[in-house]
Amino acid sequence: MEFISPTKGKLSFDEVFDEVLSYASRFPEDNYRLIIGTDSQIREETCFVTALIVHREGKGGRFFYTRKWENHAHSLRQRIFYEASLSLNVASMFTEKLAESGQELNMEIHLDVGNNGATKTLVKEVVGMVNGSGYLCRIKPDSYGASSVADRYTK
Repeated sequence: MEFISPTKGKLSFDEVFDEVLSYASRFPEDNYRLIIGTDSQIREETCFVTALIVHREGKGGRFFYTRKWENHAHSLRQRIFYEASLSLNVASMFTEKLAESGQELNMEIHLDVGNNGATKTLVKEVVGMVNGSGYLCRIKPDSYGASSVADRYTK
């Protein structure tokens, strides 16, 4: 899996992991959150972007993203569940690496759903899917990882 950093260019997952830990170790007294969110945009193909953000609470952060093109998932329901599964995949990879390294980071999944709009009927199911996988999740308007950062790179 290849990620893109706006400042460092193309990075492997292991390089992103090292960057996140390096960033979090500079000021160990601060609180950090690892935020993972996915958004999609339909064109001829559907563009899925998963953002991985390390947020130094109150002091900014860094982010990385990966982009994937798919020919399926044209219904809203399919896209939302696929977005959640892409985020969960990255989260589980990160959780596994954190366990191997003995490190800890607060992690949350940001979903591109909310109680208003077309996705309101999907909120309960997709939130249950993420919570059932053991991760805290946020929905709109608090899910900026998906609705702002990832969204920006689907265009």
